[in-house]
Amino acid sequence: MNNNMKEIRLSGSGGQGLITAGIILAKAAVIDGYRVTQSQSYGPESRGGASRADVIISKEKFYYPEATKFDVLLALTQEACDKYSPNLEENSILIADTTFVKDIIVQEANIYEIPFTNIAKKELGTALPTNIMSLGFMVKLTKVVTQVSLKKAVQDYVKKQYVDLNTKALKIGFRLANDPAKYSGENSG
Repeated sequence: MNNNMKEIRLSGSGGQGLITAGIILAKAAVIDGYRVTQSQSYGPESRGGASRADVIISKEKFYYPEATKFDVLLALTQEACDKYSPNLEENSILIADTTFVKDIIVQEANIYEIPFTNIAKKELGTALPTNIMSLGFMVKLTKVVTQVSLKKAVQDYVKKQYVDLNTKALKIGFRLANDPAKYSGENSG
């Protein structure tokens, strides 16, 4: 991975909050003083169609605003994993939600398989903050932004009534990153 610039794709399906996660990650990068761009794409369906958010974080100027070769790919669905994992850089990171991702074809990446959605349902009673939990995991693992800036970005961006739930999800994501191997063997179905 390039130490001066990181290309990150957060991918899954509409309704999983990946565009929100991308905006929050970009805000955290700005808080940390990086140059950043965030772009997004989603299918015609507001829920259930393909969805992705790209965030480029850099210490230096960069001239192309969309991620093309990913240093980090977060895939919350099998379709997203299949579609975007071929674009991973060498020595990159793939983070897959094994609640929905059952088959990973890429082998060159550092792969983390965590059942984020199942953990959210079990520990928080809802799958809604899976996006924030997996974002917390990614940030703690990669250190692409600070945990402090990510927490502030979540608190500043999320609607007031959801701040507590998302802050809890963020803390769970940070905790999962302390020992990812412990969770990769959990029942994902």
